[in-house]
Amino acid sequence: MKKIFGIVLALLAVAGLVTFMVVKAESGYTKVLTAKVTRQDLSTIISGTGQIKPKTYVNVGATAFGRIVELNVKEGDHVHTGEVIARVENVQPESNVQAQQAAIASAKTDVASFVAAENTAKANIVHAQADLEQKTFDWQRAQALFKDQLIARQDYDAKKAAYDLAVATLDQNKAALAQAHAQTESARAKVTNNVATLRFDQDALNKTVSVAPFDGIVTNLPVRLGETVVVGIQNAEGSTLMTLADMSVITAEVKVDETDIVNVAIGQPAQITVDALPNRTFTGKVTLVGDQALLRSTGVATSQSTTGTEEAKDFKVIVTLDPNQPNLDELRPGFSTTAKITTAHKSNILTLPIQALVNRSPSKLDASGKPIPPVPGAKTPDPVQGVFVVKNFNGKLRAVFTPVSTGITGATDMEVVSGLNEGQELVTGPFTTLRTLKNGALLKRDTTAAALPTS
Repeated sequence: MKKIFGIVLALLAVAGLVTFMVVKAESGYTKVLTAKVTRQDLSTIISGTGQIKPKTYVNVGATAFGRIVELNVKEGDHVHTGEVIARVENVQPESNVQAQQAAIASAKTDVASFVAAENTAKANIVHAQADLEQKTFDWQRAQALFKDQLIARQDYDAKKAAYDLAVATLDQNKAALAQAHAQTESARAKVTNNVATLRFDQDALNKTVSVAPFDGIVTNLPVRLGETVVVGIQNAEGSTLMTLADMSVITAEVKVDETDIVNVAIGQPAQITVDALPNRTFTGKVTLVGDQALLRSTGVATSQSTTGTEEAKDFKVIVTLDPNQPNLDELRPGFSTTAKITTAHKSNILTLPIQALVNRSPSKLDASGKPIPPVPGAKTPDPVQGVFVVKNFNGKLRAVFTPVSTGITGATDMEVVSGLNEGQELVTGPFTTLRTLKNGALLKRDTTAAALPTS
């Protein structure tokens, strides 16, 4: 029994000694997570939320006063250009058109009558001219005979009177022609006037029928069959029959944070997701970048707001979806959407994990990796951006602060412009350790915790 007890004590002593040696060996070391500088493709993506909107939409308003007697669509219906979508009662406009058509027919009959009278007057003139020619010859012969005293004075006077009557008759017929022509022109003017009035009445009748101005979808229908609608006037808005949206060109209107808007430009590609269609992604391009800051709480432009403008602001960005991609017909105006806009992209570049970046004042290390104390009274350099590179000094790992220049930023990684090489190992965490880690500190890789992803 004593022998067993002695063996146990010996084992405990050995275990304690080993534990002591391990603790002593690890004292002064900092456990860290590490990752390596890698080469990969990197994209800078910013997000904005908003809603689906058609590029073109119109409010179809009432163009005639009256009761709706026909409503051929409902919300969500697709309509085509020229399709009749609603009618307003048209008894009076239709009666006006019919009355005016009758007036035109009557005026055209008058024109025909006056044209006939004009033709009669022309025939009378021809007859009077022939009679005058005959009477002229008779008068001329009578003058010669009377001069030679071959006819009586009575016959001479009769020939002269006949000639004078023929002249008067011709003048009368010419006057009748002029009168008939004037009456014809007057009747034609009445026809023209009646046609113009008919065009006005026909327009009033046509306005009782509403047709689709383009192919689209009915997105709003605030009226019902039997309701009375009115036309808008200068100081009063008219009735809106419905709203039509042209879904042939679909846009996502989103708001982008003011800190990101400087990187957004027209033509940049974007991916659009819609809350109502969770497993679908649409592609598009930025087609408009707003230049007015919008208050996040109200959506009102800062130039139009009378309240304080110290709150966060957004800018409007419109992404036009690419045509001819699947499932576009499932989109509806007003769907909530998120647009992820790629503002920068580079291929096969050096990258480092974002969490590895720190700000430190540069300091020097000796050949063994130990910090060199600063010269007394020397000014401490300003902090610069850099990372802690893991370097081996005679079998010991130390953190070496290395300034770096960075470029575009991805979701978890950042471009290395200068200062690092591919494959170098960097300290990436834990965050609390990085906040206080010193240049030249002894390191020990923490193999008990899973390393954070580097891409």
